Amino acid sequence: MTMHTLIPVTLLTGFLGSGKTTVLNHLVKQPELADTLVIINEFGEIGLDHLLVAQSTENVITEMSSGCLCCTIRGDLVKTLRDITWRFARHGKRRFRRVLIETTGLADPAPIIHTLMTEPTVVSRYRLDGVVVTIDGVNAEHTLDEYPEAVKQAAVADCLLLTKSDLVTSENYSRLHKRLVNINPSALRWQITLGQVDPGHVLNLGLFSTYGKVPDVVRWLNEEAYTVNTSGHGNNPSHPHHDHTHEHGQHHHDHTHDVNRHDDHIRAFCLSIDEPITEEGYLAWLDLLMTFVGSNILRVKGILNIAGYDHPMVIHGVQHIFHPPTPLPAWPGEDQRSRIVFITRDVEREAVEQIFNYIANTPYRS
Repeated sequence: MTMHTLIPVTLLTGFLGSGKTTVLNHLVKQPELADTLVIINEFGEIGLDHLLVAQSTENVITEMSSGCLCCTIRGDLVKTLRDITWRFARHGKRRFRRVLIETTGLADPAPIIHTLMTEPTVVSRYRLDGVVVTIDGVNAEHTLDEYPEAVKQAAVADCLLLTKSDLVTSENYSRLHKRLVNINPSALRWQITLGQVDPGHVLNLGLFSTYGKVPDVVRWLNEEAYTVNTSGHGNNPSHPHHDHTHEHGQHHHDHTHDVNRHDDHIRAFCLSIDEPITEEGYLAWLDLLMTFVGSNILRVKGILNIAGYDHPMVIHGVQHIFHPPTPLPAWPGEDQRSRIVFITRDVEREAVEQIFNYIANTPYRS
């Protein structure tokens, strides 16, 4: 199967009380999810969330309630994803086109993402389409202050849904918005009430969509978000871009704004490398980076110009686990530099740059 024909998987998570089930109740009623198989998980031997999910839908919903999806029953997740292709089939044809996994509110999404990226029986059939995280607009700041898991959920998200927005003052929302931008600059952010979200905002978030055959690298990487003054708020997921470029001799230097928030221990930045990278240098850099700070590299996405290859390669990693580089049919534009975006915990940009310089000694621009 090609990346275009693999079954897309959406991971829906968020801290306790942030409104995941309300969002799910809304989504399963939408025609865009009519061919979606939903896997619901809850702590304990008896799942409760499935009782709250709308029953007036033709969606097939299966429940896994024997433990936490991302830890004690990770093996069951693999078995479930393997078995559903024939369990939910009719006349030899699969009855679903995508999968949505809702996790418990205490879940660290990284182990599930690792499973989707590395387990051979899963990788051969599925691809991670996106991580959607619900954020409680009323209690989010306290939750982010007290629970590192909540910060991590926000950091690895492709899309943030700010729930209960009707109960939040504009001042508090503006402050929360700024904090979330600093944690994860490139994530789409949407204000929602009563769980009502446009399915188009949470589906097809990955590099490959179920519709187009040309990967949308620019949207997926969204490197602009790491180099702008991220002010303002609202439902608009786009970010204004100010590229302050000055010419000094033969080199260009981008003077960009720092979008890091140090009280969350999160750093978000984009590195650009002018010259092609050798495959050996890239692998050595990655190996050294993972050896020393791998557990604190929360998420990495990038497009690489590797010497000897005619086409660009894309990389995607969460903590110390990386999906194998995927070749693209062509560069998305004239810019053929390698660009890699990082979201880290307590790992400074300078440390990543120094490790790269030590290995490759290649000029780069950031």
